Amino acid sequence: MGQIQRAYHMDVSNSIDVTDTAVVAAVSEDILCRGYPQLDRAALARLFADFHRLYRGNYPGFHPCDVAYHNQQHVLDVTLAMARLLDGYHLRHGSSGMLSAEMALTGMAAALFHDAGYIRRLRDSRHSNGAAYTRVHVSRSARFLRDYLPDAGLARLSPACARIVHFTGYELSVDNIRVATEAERLVGMLLGTADLIAQMADIDYVRKCRDDLYEEFVVGGMAGLNGHYTHTGTIYRSPEQLLKMTPTFIRTAIHDRLDGHFEGVHRYAAAHFDGRHLYMEAIVDNCERLESLLAASR
Repeated sequence: MGQIQRAYHMDVSNSIDVTDTAVVAAVSEDILCRGYPQLDRAALARLFADFHRLYRGNYPGFHPCDVAYHNQQHVLDVTLAMARLLDGYHLRHGSSGMLSAEMALTGMAAALFHDAGYIRRLRDSRHSNGAAYTRVHVSRSARFLRDYLPDAGLARLSPACARIVHFTGYELSVDNIRVATEAERLVGMLLGTADLIAQMADIDYVRKCRDDLYEEFVVGGMAGLNGHYTHTGTIYRSPEQLLKMTPTFIRTAIHDRLDGHFEGVHRYAAAHFDGRHLYMEAIVDNCERLESLLAASR
């Protein structure tokens, strides 16, 4: 089934503007409060407000986000996907499930700040662009969460958030991420899943990989003539090489991470959408479209 035609600022359902923090905050609250009525709405609102301040450069001590791929739209897209996965989990398991409103809030906090490690501090004199922290951005995000959440009155979320944010990266293998409970591991898997499915389902995914992600890899020392090996064991020498390898990346991400390490929790998205897995449909469409473009360019 073909992908819904949508503008570049719209989510996978073609109904939510994922460049608008206020819109995503309102939709996420509506989604979550259906299944988790005890959710701390004031805390969720504070998280979204502080996220917006951070990425726009209005948070004390930090520059605005200056990376093009892992930007505000990406994070909001991931956060919306996280809310939908949490909703799908509740729809499948109901009150017998292992996730509480507090764990749902933990997942949302980690989603909103999972890429905060790309944001540079004002005192940073080492680098002029946040992409320089690509290799270590997840650990930096964990440190940000440990520092930020107590200041926001949410110290209780800090330890779990700092652990589960590692499900979004490759600094630690999934098997080596230490969690306190099985519920925490589940939220971590939902978080890692949301990060992958949101970006791979983006209508502009192919262009963003070629133009924006490649440039981040160059600045981060993982691409270009002076690049070093990435977590995939590859040095991307050009944007074209990155695109050629993207279909393999997509298939590996689905097989090894989404269906493997993350135990297929992406299917909770289908429960949210009444049986239709819009994210996977869009991912498959992106992959097929890219393969057609690559074949035509040979």
